[in-house]
Amino acid sequence: MKNIIAFIFVAFAMSAHAQLENPVKWEFKAKKIGNKQYELHLIAVIENKWHVYAQEAGEGPAPTVISFAANPLVSIDGKVKEIGKLESVFDPNFKSTLRYYSNKVDFVQKIKLKSSASTVVKGTVSFMVCNDRKCLPPKEIPFSVKISTK
Repeated sequence: MKNIIAFIFVAFAMSAHAQLENPVKWEFKAKKIGNKQYELHLIAVIENKWHVYAQEAGEGPAPTVISFAANPLVSIDGKVKEIGKLESVFDPNFKSTLRYYSNKVDFVQKIKLKSSASTVVKGTVSFMVCNDRKCLPPKEIPFSVKISTK
């Protein structure tokens, strides 16, 4: 019985520690830039000493991938752009030049509405975060951004 209780305690402690370690906070918003044209901003605020990999991360780590759910009222205009201080470092472990962002990065996607109706753009952002000692497993976060035409 003591072994079972000890196992449950250790499992709970590990789970609580894993949940506490979340060095990236995300913010999702839309900005009107023209007639039926908007920018979606997926902003990652990254804790000190951690970094999030770029969409073109290099060989090895999981790159950031942004996926949009199909929406008949919206057309995607171009590729997702990254706004932030891109760092590029050769990593001998991966034998590759890795590209990532520290502190903050804004992933920006232009969209066009096909009608005058308000809608919601949904999707997911998949990312990997590391520091100089470890990497956390890749994580997928769903997002939902309301596009109000009024």
